[in-house]
Amino acid sequence: MSLILHPDGCQRCWWPGTDPLYVAYHDTEWGVPEHDDRALYEKLILDGFQAGLSWITILRRRDGFRRAFAGFEPEAIARFGPAQVEALMQDTGIIRNRAKIEATIRSARAWLAIQERGPGFSAFLWDFVDGRPLQTTAATRAEIPTESEVSRRMSKALKAEGFGFCGPTIVYAFMQAVGMLNDHLVGCCRHEPCAALPGPGGLGVRP
Repeated sequence: MSLILHPDGCQRCWWPGTDPLYVAYHDTEWGVPEHDDRALYEKLILDGFQAGLSWITILRRRDGFRRAFAGFEPEAIARFGPAQVEALMQDTGIIRNRAKIEATIRSARAWLAIQERGPGFSAFLWDFVDGRPLQTTAATRAEIPTESEVSRRMSKALKAEGFGFCGPTIVYAFMQAVGMLNDHLVGCCRHEPCAALPGPGGLGVRP
């Protein structure tokens, strides 16, 4: 099954199922172009924490993550030391994975370095798609890949900057989520609205 018909009459992508929290995320966030530097850092980190888990697991803990990681303010996280790492390892409101926690701190420092040399993290990322969301035309879940040439290039660049847990598959999911790539299925009630968000322009090609 690729599309699910919901009681409100809308057909949606299969992956949120009928969970109200997941459906709200699908309808209001996933695929909407994000340009805020801090918000992009947060989403990349959360996608890294998702590795090996389902996104709904992370989504249900997002408030806990925001509390534990100082609202995902990179300036604050970059100053975390061993004491904060140990405290986070005891925090039941997040996924307690030492490697991912330590990578979050390193990634905050990498984010700061990008910000300091300008023009910022958003510009750094969006440059991979020439500043414009890529539009795709998948009609079934089988047509959606787990990574792409663009996600591989972005992953390599992020790793070179010092980011962790940003392999091509994680980066592809990140691109979908932050609207660099409109991967709502054709037929999903969010496909056309998301395609219209950047402004005029025809459908592009899958990266």
